[in-house]
Amino acid sequence: MLKRIEEFLHYLSAERGSPRNTIEAYQNDLNGLVKFAEKKNNFASQENPISRELIVNYLAELNERQYAKSTVARKIAVLKSFCTYLIDVGDINSNPTTNLNSPRPQKIIPKPLSPQHVDLLLSQPLKLETPEAVRDAAMLELMYATGIRVTELVSLNLDSLHIKPHPAYIRCVGKGSKERTIPVHEKAVRAIDRYLDQGRNILLKARLQQALFVNRRGERLTRQGFWLILKNYAKTAGIESHVTPHTLRHSFATHLLRGGASIRDVQELLGHANVSTTQIYTQLVDQHLREVYENVHPRAN
Repeated sequence: MLKRIEEFLHYLSAERGSPRNTIEAYQNDLNGLVKFAEKKNNFASQENPISRELIVNYLAELNERQYAKSTVARKIAVLKSFCTYLIDVGDINSNPTTNLNSPRPQKIIPKPLSPQHVDLLLSQPLKLETPEAVRDAAMLELMYATGIRVTELVSLNLDSLHIKPHPAYIRCVGKGSKERTIPVHEKAVRAIDRYLDQGRNILLKARLQQALFVNRRGERLTRQGFWLILKNYAKTAGIESHVTPHTLRHSFATHLLRGGASIRDVQELLGHANVSTTQIYTQLVDQHLREVYENVHPRAN
């Protein structure tokens, strides 16, 4: 089965154009099934590389270990995709994942930062004068200015950026390889300009690199690298809530909606395929309005 998994991952990359982080996630999930089969001495033969019994027992163990519903649902989706591939290549005649129900993960309402906490977070790199700090200020400003995902941020190239002449914007490629154009406000443009003038060339040390944001080795900054950078600034800012790269995206969407932007406009900026994905932010806006109402209405207290 290991060989088939490798071929399946190559198929996802070469023929379906799946991004690297998706390939890595699929690989981890399928390797989990292989390890389970080996542990149970139930490794399927090449003639029958995967069975219904194996999958059911694997999912039962995940539930016993109290995996999150969202994680189990994702693993089932990966298994269904892999079994469809096995049918296509002729390894199996029937799909062992047929009628396999996925648990409905509970919708988690995102927790945005307040505008005050965003300001505090974005001010942290400005206290330092290193090339890395100049880069970090540009990344944080750009992420909050556009609401892009962390994968989209670190995937930006120099030619993704259009800041002269104004109005400034970026082009990024999101999920499903869909490209979208997002405006960038002047404050973020100034931070990017400063990075290009005072940070990037120092980090590159005359090396050629198409990536917009680079590390001290002159290589493209990774998602993990940005996460560590953000975590450090959140700590130095004294922000006690859990801050992740997605927190800035949540904050961007919530603050736009509270400011009066339409949900359709926010949907387009975020790159959501369905407006229902964006509508979760309206709950935060409704909650905010309720709090404002109760604080200011003369009869509410």
